Amino acid sequence: MAIETSCDETAVAILEDGRKIRSNIVYSQVAIHRPYGGVVPELASRRHVEVILPTVEEALKTAKVKLHQIDVFAVTQGPGLVGSLLVGICVAKAFSYSLKKPLVAVNHLEGHLMAIFLEKEIDFPFIGMVISGGHTNLYLVEDFLKFKGLGQTLDDAAGEAFDKVARLLNLPYPGGISIEALAKEGNANAISFPRPMLTKGEYNVSFSGLKTAVATYLKRHPEALIQDVAASFQEAIVDVLTQKAIQAALDLNVSRLVIAGGVAANGRLRHKMKMAADAHSLKIYFPRPELCTDNAAMIAVAGYNHFKNRDVASLDLDAFSRTLSHDYLTS
Repeated sequence: MAIETSCDETAVAILEDGRKIRSNIVYSQVAIHRPYGGVVPELASRRHVEVILPTVEEALKTAKVKLHQIDVFAVTQGPGLVGSLLVGICVAKAFSYSLKKPLVAVNHLEGHLMAIFLEKEIDFPFIGMVISGGHTNLYLVEDFLKFKGLGQTLDDAAGEAFDKVARLLNLPYPGGISIEALAKEGNANAISFPRPMLTKGEYNVSFSGLKTAVATYLKRHPEALIQDVAASFQEAIVDVLTQKAIQAALDLNVSRLVIAGGVAANGRLRHKMKMAADAHSLKIYFPRPELCTDNAAMIAVAGYNHFKNRDVASLDLDAFSRTLSHDYLTS
């Protein structure tokens, strides 16, 4: 059983043999946070407290197993909102202690990178990119437990930029979904927004300037068609992410790419990355959309790898909001 409460989804999953999904239950808080245009940490943690045990019960019911039949408990330790993380950690600790079963701690970003193994087995090494509301990170993944950080966002994550620009356009939260839908009606070449940090060999990204460019454009052009703004903004982000991932694969002579995280569900991103990968004879993999967004099945498959490596956690396990080592999984 894995528990994921790093942000605003309360998720519980049960896997068999580390791959077969018996249940993968996600309780979304989108309706709670939509009036604020983003996640309110205190509201998120309170809601986790309210729904975590019913979510566990639903996961057990769907998997047709009893709690005492669970062999290992995995839980997201971070990065994320500490108040939210602690809800999942406390529940996982309680189950582990009371049932005398092993406890495994999982890095949230590692979970995203491992989500692809819920659908298919792929060879190592591969370039992994995690693109979500809080993270935009690029890795060389050499094995199940061996990651090397190549680059990350220096300010806003891609999903955060989507949310902020959506607010500028008076679109509902979550911004990524709203902008993608509106962009389908617009012209992606209507406005030439900047593509930041495209220097060769530079794997870090920065999107705060792009957000500012959109805000400035809207002030100067109040008559602008918002569908063109949405399409042009989305195209700028997609271009940057695509070039970074492809360039890393070419520079490191790695023929496989895995693109994960909530923003990896974006249809335009998938299309352009697939075209670019094909042009360079690279293989590219995306988890299906429901495995891109936060879920506990991805935490379970990562936890399974840790357990096989005898990497278990103690009951003094604590949450962390971010990791600092650029060589592992950075936030």
